[in-house]
Amino acid sequence: MPTALLNPVLDLLTLRATVTAAEPVTARMRRLRVEGDTLTGLDVHPGQQVRVLVGGLTLRTYSVWRYDPSGAVELCVLDHSEGGPGARWGKSVGVGEQVRLRKPEGTFTLRPDAAHHVFVGEETASVAFGAMLAALPEGVRVSGAVETESDADRLPLAHSDRLNWLTRGGTSLPDAVQDLAPEPGGIAYVAGEARTVQAVRQVLVRELGWDRRSVLTKPFWAPGKRGLE
Repeated sequence: MPTALLNPVLDLLTLRATVTAAEPVTARMRRLRVEGDTLTGLDVHPGQQVRVLVGGLTLRTYSVWRYDPSGAVELCVLDHSEGGPGARWGKSVGVGEQVRLRKPEGTFTLRPDAAHHVFVGEETASVAFGAMLAALPEGVRVSGAVETESDADRLPLAHSDRLNWLTRGGTSLPDAVQDLAPEPGGIAYVAGEARTVQAVRQVLVRELGWDRRSVLTKPFWAPGKRGLE
């Protein structure tokens, strides 16, 4: 169906915005800023995601890096080696292009009143972590482990000096959590590759005594799949 005929339907389901900035933020990530009147005054919670039309009717999900209530959403899009539609869109979309996206959604969000915040994940999780960490006050108790391909893939996160940074191929995330041994009583945010997320959760619950309800998980992807949403 021609795009012109789809537009009235898409206007009911998505928000129109325009790319106003597109620049590298790490070795394999681009920061995309999209702006538009439809993005003003949204109810956005740190850690939430938006679903973006990346070609035709193909949707891909991205964590919100920053939100400006005056009408702007910032995303950090990872360049995946698999080269799916989301990766191609993230590499090619430029300033001035129109974007359609859904409103921010999801329950993998910051619990601001927690006594201790533990963040565990890799590049695909670090964007959501960045939004959460930026919303925390300076004196809050923070720990965790974040894995990247190299130092050049590390996003600039608030409180980053309190996180253990790992390079892929060394200590695994489940082993890093065992070494960290965070005491129960806080909230753990665990996201990224599905099997790793499950393994980290098992360490926290079975070995370290965490309540399952205190371990928030978000499996963003699995090997051989282009995403889980």
